[in-house]
Amino acid sequence: MAFVVVKFGGTSVGDIERIKNAAAKVAAEVQKGHKIAVVVSAMAGVTDQLINHCKAISPMHDPREYDAVVASGEQVTAGLMALALQQRGINARSWLGWQLPLRTDSTHGRARIIDVNAAALRKRIDDGEIGVMAGFQGVSDDGSITTLGRGGSDTSAVALAAALKADRCDIYTDVDGVYTTDPRIVTKARKLARITYEEMLELAANGAKVLQTRSVELAWRYHVPMQVLSTFANAVGSELPGTLVTDGDETMEQGSVTGVAYTRDEAKISLVKVADKPGVAAAVFGPLAKMGISVDMIVQTSSDDGQATDITFTVSKNDLDRAVQALESERSRIGFTKVITDRNVSKISLVGLGMRSQAGVAATMFQTLADKKINIQVIDTSEISLSVLIAEEYTELALRALHTAYGLDAQ
Repeated sequence: MAFVVVKFGGTSVGDIERIKNAAAKVAAEVQKGHKIAVVVSAMAGVTDQLINHCKAISPMHDPREYDAVVASGEQVTAGLMALALQQRGINARSWLGWQLPLRTDSTHGRARIIDVNAAALRKRIDDGEIGVMAGFQGVSDDGSITTLGRGGSDTSAVALAAALKADRCDIYTDVDGVYTTDPRIVTKARKLARITYEEMLELAANGAKVLQTRSVELAWRYHVPMQVLSTFANAVGSELPGTLVTDGDETMEQGSVTGVAYTRDEAKISLVKVADKPGVAAAVFGPLAKMGISVDMIVQTSSDDGQATDITFTVSKNDLDRAVQALESERSRIGFTKVITDRNVSKISLVGLGMRSQAGVAATMFQTLADKKINIQVIDTSEISLSVLIAEEYTELALRALHTAYGLDAQ
């Protein structure tokens, strides 16, 4: 018998039939003798609809009331899931964030979790009840409803699993696991049986959409094993094995690269002929930080005479216009001659724990791209990842070529 927190995403509970199907998954786990807590997202499309309602009433809406409205989607799903379980003869009750409570700070729209008091829920579960928690939401110290931001239901599920000291957190979604790359682009992509928290975090941060980065960070911190499963792939009780996200010491030694991620969400900004002097980088990136604009890849190249430098970096495409506006307002203080932007770029990232100890990873990547006549615009590295920025039109070609080059193709 295990204690499992089961989370269903929006597509998994997109309508009444899908909620019934998800309830059948829970019932199958109960029949195995497991203790279960369930976390649910809003039904697919509902959160966007609620956000649009807020914008239609007030484009500059009150963040507190925005959260009160947007959090209602998960409340509906939690109640419907509890009813669906009751129809199967299972003792179930819905819980909202404030009822646990799941305490957060007061940053509406992107609140951070402070604490989860799961004592009352744990007692109910030990007494044979299934708790169905509304994900994505919590409560601040002043009693206001808060939301955790996009993907917050995954974070809710992991936080609840940590508080309950669950054996595992199962994330049911519309994919059947974590793949070596996007199988919609690379048909030879392989599903991974296991992946480490560290690798999953790098993949998620570099474009993989299977798990939300905050949930992986939380799982890693509290050593909560996560399993990615499909809600739809198979009949109840006979689903194909998913992907287990766990500690590194539980995985077998593997090749240098575990997966290849990509994102088309990057935009490139180049500042031309910036004065090459101390403090210039702070002058460039300080205004962006004040506007809450995150910078990703950065490269700086000096002129031959050492008097000027070009600074190139990437931001989210959604932040590009604001970033340019912020930089132009500081042009006289920074001292650049012009700004060049490019929205038509993609970031391709190799991820793998084996990159720490195996030589030649970068050389293979650069040669593979050169053979395909793909120019590298920016390079960025971490201990277990290597990323390059390329023209967006070469995204799929680069993914396929690199996937093959590192021996990741399914046999």
